[in-house]
This record gives sequence, structure tokens and C-alpha cells, in this order.
Amino acid sequence: MAAAVVPNKKVVLKNYITGFPKETDMELVTSDTVRLKVPEGSTAVIVKNLFLSCDPYMRSRMSKHDEPSYVPDFIPGSVITGFGVSKVVDSGHPDFSAGDLVWGLTGWEEYSLITNPESLFKIKYTDVPLSYYTGLLGMPGLTAYVGFYEICAPKTGEYVFVSAASGAVGQLVGQFAKLMGCYVVGSAGSDEKVNLLKNKFGFDEAFNYKKESDLNAALKRYFPEGIDIYFENVGGAMLDAVLRNMRIHGRIAACGMISQYNLEKPEGVHNLMYTIMKRVRFEGFVVVDYYHKYNEFVEKIIPDIREGKITYVEDTAEGLENAPAALIGLFKGLNVGKQLVVVAHE
Repeated sequence: MAAAVVPNKKVVLKNYITGFPKETDMELVTSDTVRLKVPEGSTAVIVKNLFLSCDPYMRSRMSKHDEPSYVPDFIPGSVITGFGVSKVVDSGHPDFSAGDLVWGLTGWEEYSLITNPESLFKIKYTDVPLSYYTGLLGMPGLTAYVGFYEICAPKTGEYVFVSAASGAVGQLVGQFAKLMGCYVVGSAGSDEKVNLLKNKFGFDEAFNYKKESDLNAALKRYFPEGIDIYFENVGGAMLDAVLRNMRIHGRIAACGMISQYNLEKPEGVHNLMYTIMKRVRFEGFVVVDYYHKYNEFVEKIIPDIREGKITYVEDTAEGLENAPAALIGLFKGLNVGKQLVVVAHE
């Protein structure tokens, strides 16, 4: 019996970009089709995409780089790829069967042929929202886990600052820190997000950085004794201010620097001397180096989710056609919580 051939809408990058990205840099293609059967003898899988993750690192992939990064550049005219939650439709791989739920790298399209399915994670727990595997139980969750526990090496009672704290990663870092008995402050870009940090996620304090004319003074107000741990998501002026306020033997986990992604010339950092005077350890990390920690992470966090000790906020866009706007919204600070796109509900 011949395999079905079905329409397959997809989002492609039109051209490499410089500066701030626009929705029109991407295009929804509606004319393609896909055969819902893996090629004979292949170990690939075909998946139906349910949820797609919008993540800041994707901005870098939209530009052409002379030197390769840890993730390859997108190819103009080709489908955009990113993390998502999917259901296996057909499989030539012995570890996957039709009906399996998975998360991992997939295409921004209705159906994807995954030629390296060993990169996918099978979804074990389905008593939580499947969309959580784009965030809380997916790449951002693992990022928060290894960044905080592995890189920052926290101790009970320490003073923790999280920038971009209401985002996919930051909201979790703050909650992990509170569960350890730390004092936690977050920064965000709106009063709505500040209220979310304090009233939903349990941060001790939070502030709207757009209302602060002097970030150094703001940090001194919330951390009169200095900062032990800084979870870095922003870079630029915020990083400069933090460096002046670190405590001796403080730790900085450099997860992202979203303030720099759309600048043709990145801003300089002026206060690096403080890393010497304060004996600060400043370490960048990339979550793919810690995929071996994923099962440990899930088994640790699932009970906390079930018991209500960890909560999560998502910002959902419906439909593949709204994916470009959702992604661009990240860089305008429009999202409240983890930004994701619903492609299909089942």
C-alpha cells in the first residue's frame, strides 16, 4: 500500500541578515509535500511536529559567519530548524516506533524527516503538558539545571542574581536557587514580568531594568553585601554593572547575552579587572556538552513539578504561520515566559 503524500507547510529563511531581524526575513512556504514513509533501508524517522521552541540562540544562525560557531548557520531557502516536540509517524530506526513522543532538533514545518534520530530524546513522562518539553523539561530546563548546579556550584544562603529572569531559562534558575535557600533577585524588562518573578516564581526581589538609570546603583540597592552568583543571560551594560558588585570568590555562569545578538559591533566590557580583584570565576557553557545529564535532570525535577515546587509560564503562539513573529518577539521582549509555537495539538 502506497504511503500517503500530504501537504507540508514550512518556514524558511529568505536571506542572511545583519542587525535586527524582521518577520519578512522568513517566509511561509505552503506548496511543499512530504511522503509519510522513511526511505527503504534508512534508519531515519518521520515525525509530525506538535510544538516548536523559539530560542534566542537562533538569531546567530540567521547570519553568515566566517568562522564556524557551535551551531551551524541556517541556509537561505531552506527550512529553519530548532528544538521541538514531535510524534513519530514512521521509523526505520530500531529504537523508535510510530506513536513515540520525542523532543529534539526538528524543522519548522508540519512534518520532518530526521536522519539522525539518535539525537532525539524519548518523552517518558506524559502526565505533564507536552509543551513543557520545549522548555521546562527540554533544552532550556537542562540549561538552567547544569548552569546553576554544575557551573555556579551554589551553597545555601548565597546571594543570586538572574538577568532576563522571566525567560525560559531564568525563571527556572531563580526557582532552583530558592529551593536551595538562596536570596534571589531577578531583572526583567516590564512591570508585568517583575510582578511575575515575585508573585509567581518566588523571587525575593525583582526590578525593571528599563526604569533604572544607573544599573550599578540598582544592584547595590538589592545586594548591599554583593553578589555570590550571577546567571548571565544579557551581557552589555548589565554585565559591566554586575562585575562591580560581585563578592569575593563569586561565580558567573555565562549562558547568553541577548543584548548583543542584533548588534553589528558588540559592546565592550569595561570592568573585567574585578574578576581578578574579587577572584571571580566566569565560565561560559553550552548545553549540548551536558546532554548526558538529561535523565538525571528529569528524574530530579519531575517530583518538584508534581508537588508544585516548580512552576512554569509559557507564551504560546498558535499556528506555523505565526512562528516568525513569535521568534522576532523574543528580541523585542514581547514574550512573557517561554515562547513556543503550536503546530498541531496531536
